[in-house]
Amino acid sequence: MIGFIGGSGIYEALPLDNVREVEIDTPYGEPSAPVTVGEFGDGETSETSRNGDGEAAEGGTEVAFLPRHGPEHGRDPTNLPYRANIYALKELGVERVLASNAVGSLKEELEPGTLVVPDGTFDRTKHRDSTFFGDGIVVHMPFADAYCPHMASHLAESAEEATDADVSEGGTYVCIEGPQYSTRAESEFYKSQGWDVVGMTAIPEAKLAREAEMCYATLAGVTDYDVWKRDSEVTLEEVLENAAKNETAIKQAVEHAIETLPEERDCDCEHALDGTINTPVDAIPQETRERVDPLVGHYLDDA
Repeated sequence: MIGFIGGSGIYEALPLDNVREVEIDTPYGEPSAPVTVGEFGDGETSETSRNGDGEAAEGGTEVAFLPRHGPEHGRDPTNLPYRANIYALKELGVERVLASNAVGSLKEELEPGTLVVPDGTFDRTKHRDSTFFGDGIVVHMPFADAYCPHMASHLAESAEEATDADVSEGGTYVCIEGPQYSTRAESEFYKSQGWDVVGMTAIPEAKLAREAEMCYATLAGVTDYDVWKRDSEVTLEEVLENAAKNETAIKQAVEHAIETLPEERDCDCEHALDGTINTPVDAIPQETRERVDPLVGHYLDDA
């Protein structure tokens, strides 16, 4: 099963067959919305449904869709149920997650309408729970590369092949707390660091996906120039207007990525927690162990 987390402007699932809505209650609360699950790419659902050889796909791929901010965009970036969202996808059996974000550009050449597939992130958030663990279990997980390199490369290639948009592969996404946009001084600082885009939702989502041993990559649609650019003032009207324009290209790219995704995972994400648990198994409280069992149970059972 493939997960798709839709960001600002994307509140409805891809065209799916045999659709069902799944309500999941997690130890971290309820997700942003019920998860929409269905089959995609059966050769009829999408005009571009193809396998890796460019021929019509046989049978659909099961996709689980979740609108990050809820169906009516009722949740702000700080208070999103990031842990519940990723945990719910894990419970459903999702192994790979594609996401989308609306972002501001920190570079002249990354104009509004550009699709960016970052390979790094800088965390400027302050008030978010960024781990599933704690309460009796300590996990120190490497996070040098914030996104799955295989998934990110595949997503960028899919965006190039399936859309008319300008696509930029690589770069750093600086994640701010929000919900306010950057001050001018902050924006100028981010630009001076050589970072590429600024947004509010990549973190802790990417961290949690790695803790869940999922492959994770995001497609960021540029909506504005933040406020480093002379005479640039970010407004909600501008962001929403350009997010709506980016929606079609993002969905085309994600559809193509799902259709052509290799069956095998060519990365280390599925073993991300191997050797990272610092707490002896017999010291982990039973309640905590039950809570994190879907994430690390196989490691604890083998210890």
